[in-house]
Amino acid sequence: MKKIVSVLLILTLMLSLLVGCGEDVNSNTLTESQEGTSSTVTPVEVDFSKTDADMFTERDNKTDYDESQAVTIKLDGGAATSSSNSVKISGSKITITEEATYVISGELTDGMLVVDAPDTAKLQIVLSGANITSKTSAALYILEADKVFLTLADGTTNTLANGGSFTAIDDNNIDGALFSKQDLTLNGKGSLTVTSPAGHGVVCKDDLVITGGTYTVNSSAHGLDANDSVRIANATLNIDAGKDVIHCENTDDTSKGFIYISSGSINGEAEGDGIATSAYLQIKGGNFDLLVGGGAENGTKASSGNYGGFMGGGHGGMRPGGNQGSTATTTTDTVSMKGLKAANSMLISDGTFKIDSADDSIHSDVSVTINGGTFEIASGDDALHAEETLSVTAGKFNITESYEGLEALNIKVMGGDIKLKVSDDGLNAAGGTDSSGTTGGRDGMFGGGGKPGGMGGHGGMSSGNGSIVISGGNLYINSSGDGLDANGTLEISGGHTTVVGPTQGDTATLDYDKSATISGGTFIGTGASGMAQSFSDSEQGVVAVSVGNQSAGTKIMLKDKSGNTIIEHTPELNFAVVILSSPDIKKGETYTVTVGSESGEFKAS
Repeated sequence: MKKIVSVLLILTLMLSLLVGCGEDVNSNTLTESQEGTSSTVTPVEVDFSKTDADMFTERDNKTDYDESQAVTIKLDGGAATSSSNSVKISGSKITITEEATYVISGELTDGMLVVDAPDTAKLQIVLSGANITSKTSAALYILEADKVFLTLADGTTNTLANGGSFTAIDDNNIDGALFSKQDLTLNGKGSLTVTSPAGHGVVCKDDLVITGGTYTVNSSAHGLDANDSVRIANATLNIDAGKDVIHCENTDDTSKGFIYISSGSINGEAEGDGIATSAYLQIKGGNFDLLVGGGAENGTKASSGNYGGFMGGGHGGMRPGGNQGSTATTTTDTVSMKGLKAANSMLISDGTFKIDSADDSIHSDVSVTINGGTFEIASGDDALHAEETLSVTAGKFNITESYEGLEALNIKVMGGDIKLKVSDDGLNAAGGTDSSGTTGGRDGMFGGGGKPGGMGGHGGMSSGNGSIVISGGNLYINSSGDGLDANGTLEISGGHTTVVGPTQGDTATLDYDKSATISGGTFIGTGASGMAQSFSDSEQGVVAVSVGNQSAGTKIMLKDKSGNTIIEHTPELNFAVVILSSPDIKKGETYTVTVGSESGEFKAS
């Protein structure tokens, strides 16, 4: 086999290049506490075994009613009529006082529908072509009842709107076009448009349940806002919010304030977060399309200056109708603009997700577990972030833009198909913001710092307790920073991992503090040589070589002594280092490495 000595002066040093270099070479500092509130979060144990049967009652799904027994309310401009004594009408204010089924139709141009029934009453309101506007309060105000079922009659279109201001009418702070102090279920096969230019769209101070119907919500604050829980199945929601698309928060009881979604479709555009909860978030399925904070392109511009807008008048003018020419500035008082956010743990089992967010696309202050789903993500910060543990067992991920791809104290990849492109680290264990630039000098290509075998000269290292564990799945990383950055330990025991890193700057294919071991799976890594590390220990063969400055598109091949091709790869970025390992590479055996037109024989370590 042809060997060109002038080029292979580089290759003759290949095998000894990187193996056993265990020092940290990235000088990471853990400053990501500003990312969330992990220092103050006290996690509550979450029971993720709950099903629809636990979350929804039989009546939540019941949409039929007996028309012959129903109470009718007909709206007519500034007045209303009803023959039932349970309906009190005072001008344009209609008050429901008893448990029954009420069918409402017609238009109320400036008035309100109020529910003030006994606290044991479970009543049903059927909107059947009803359009209610209140210029100064909620169009529908549920003051007292045990639970209200708001049903959208099949084939009908309905509206609830506030006119642009909220004037107090009692001790409650009414700040939504649909405002409920009690448990509220929305269902049916019709449609409802909620418009709230001065506040939230739908507010529920207890449990908000949605089991059917099509909803269009335009609000200057949260689209849906609840205290105890939000539970959604089989509904279609189109929400344009000046704050969060869906917000659930309970400051008194940490077991409440959760969000559960099992199916349906949620299309949301928000100046704040997409779906945010002060407790846990569980998603079992559904279709999600979220544009948050103007999207990934607005990641460095997030500002609280315009937080809360109506129909495009908020953050940076990025939404339809906004001021496209304005320029937001970075401030220390930034608004949270995350796609999916939970203060406690998050579990995603299935679903289709398209998330374009200025901040993290998926974020938990505790843990994130993803067991399935399809994800299209563009993030101005991290694609997936957990303060403690981030686990992926299945799912298909196409992360087209992010600062860091997967970030957590402990990252576990057990399955799935993950493709990501990042401007910094692909996987970062223990978080933090990487410092740029080299803090020490270099004595030649491999030495320096007086450390035999070290990459030399990078001072200020500190050991972390983070971990990256890859045991399965397909992982493809295109990173402008480190490929796998473990502020602690790295373990690979299965799967297929490919890292394509840059040749410039303070970067490395592998970067770890304590150890990096490989006992199974295939690893293909390319990147820069200046800060390079290879695995510190292995149960299968590793070939780690320096190949000089190679151009993107240069083919790499590894063959055994019989000429069988074990690994073939063409990096899409320039590279100077190649690290290869697979179960087919045996320690102590000799292999031929070909890079472009040059070849060399090397013994696997």
